[in-house]
Amino acid sequence: MTLRTPGPDRAADREALVAAVASATRVETSAVRAGRVCPHCAGTDHGRPWASVSGAAVGVSLSRAPGVVAIAVGPGPLGVDVERVSRVAAAPLDAFTAGELRRAAGDPTVLAATWAAKEAVLKRDGRGLRVDPLDVDVEVAAGTAWFEDAVQPLTVLRPGPDLVLVVAAGGAAVRVTGSRGGGTGGVISGGA
Repeated sequence: MTLRTPGPDRAADREALVAAVASATRVETSAVRAGRVCPHCAGTDHGRPWASVSGAAVGVSLSRAPGVVAIAVGPGPLGVDVERVSRVAAAPLDAFTAGELRRAAGDPTVLAATWAAKEAVLKRDGRGLRVDPLDVDVEVAAGTAWFEDAVQPLTVLRPGPDLVLVVAAGGAAVRVTGSRGGGTGGVISGGA
């Protein structure tokens, strides 16, 4: 898991993804192939990021929020989402279950982490927001989400005063590198 300042364009963020995969797999960047593909229309100008090393698939996920890019690399499917607490608090989201709203008790950080968790789980699933976010029920304090009758372990972090970061990696350990502005902050859930 890498946190970094965004590049000047999406091509720079793609190169950062290639570098993160190379670092995680201990290969030269020339051995990494990466791109995007939409699982629904097969377009390559949008959609889910993918990467491979010497022909073997590597799990990757990428998320952007103003001023930060999160890149996750792992051996299998995973999803990452980074959000600015202030932006989620200002957005008129109706994507929270009654239980999530009760558990959050109006705390904007918990609501932002809940939203980020929904996105991370749905990215890991591969369908993203084609699935209704209300189908995912998040319990931030427990570091879990329920989706399609299965529990999804989460790692929920607070890397900065206005940031939440959630990784859905099927319970795999998450290590954050390249963090910006004062470290990774506190864990706000049990997580993986």
